[in-house]
Amino acid sequence: MLTYILRRVLYAIPTLVLITIVSFAIIELPPGDYLSSYVAQLEARGERVSGEELDALKQRYGLGAPIYTRYWKWVTGLVRGDFGVSFEWNRPVSELIYDRLGLTAAIALLSTAFIWAVALPIGIYSATHQYSLSDYIFTFFGFLGVGIPDFLLALVLLWWAWSTFGVNLGGLYPIDYEGQPWTWAKVFEVFKRIWLPMLIIGTSGTAGMIRTMRANLLDELRQPYVITARAKGLKERNVTLKYPVRIALNPFISTVGWMLPGLISGATIVSIVLSLPTNGPMLLKALMSQDMYLAGSFVFLLSALTVVGTLISDILLVLVDPRIRYSGAGSR
Repeated sequence: MLTYILRRVLYAIPTLVLITIVSFAIIELPPGDYLSSYVAQLEARGERVSGEELDALKQRYGLGAPIYTRYWKWVTGLVRGDFGVSFEWNRPVSELIYDRLGLTAAIALLSTAFIWAVALPIGIYSATHQYSLSDYIFTFFGFLGVGIPDFLLALVLLWWAWSTFGVNLGGLYPIDYEGQPWTWAKVFEVFKRIWLPMLIIGTSGTAGMIRTMRANLLDELRQPYVITARAKGLKERNVTLKYPVRIALNPFISTVGWMLPGLISGATIVSIVLSLPTNGPMLLKALMSQDMYLAGSFVFLLSALTVVGTLISDILLVLVDPRIRYSGAGSR
């Protein structure tokens, strides 16, 4: 196992280097740069920027240099832990990301916990009670949850709450707390409102995991080792939970690799609809304005966490499913 982990870590280094090159190139693909977008916004408001001012701004932000020079400046900063300064916000990128990281991570973790807590028992029950009335009911709601987009569900709930109760469910705290330091009152407001994004983001994931758990467990319950265990007189509960459920958990373990990037990005579209102060809307805005240091840092962090999360998922799969063996992990 140790050899496998070390090899994967060594593979991750050139992978991350390639990711930085591709990410930076993609960010630079649209014509122009941050200043082009900035000047277009000024001209839309009727303001003009002279050529001298534009040259001075390019010199200030280093946008006049070739793309490989800008890339090298950015990637060497990453190695030193310096993500650069955001053009649009005029603040260090690390501060912008960390300011919203706590709320983004809280929503991602709560949504994942919600998916596991709901999908796991329902999936087991549906598989062990196949074609029962409850199985049909859970199947119906499962397909409904998968079919409804998250942002549409968010819009419907916002409209329903406002039209019925006159309550605005957007945001994680009232506007009075915007920009204010964290206090117990602000934390309490967050806990009062965080259930809505957790429910919306977790709905489609829960529905999909219910179907996956049901299908995997049904397949395992028909395996010869389960039939043999039943023939020996073992209790049905022990027969189901000891091995089939453990093996059917593989898709749940695999999603751990997706959870780490979610701690950074969050559900971007849902965050925009609900006006959530998370990293997702900031990432989208950075990409649209070609704020290369902010957008590039986001893309790098998401890619790096995906690589790390995939490694963690692979290790957990070995521990959960005894049938899985990796070379260097004691193949037999």
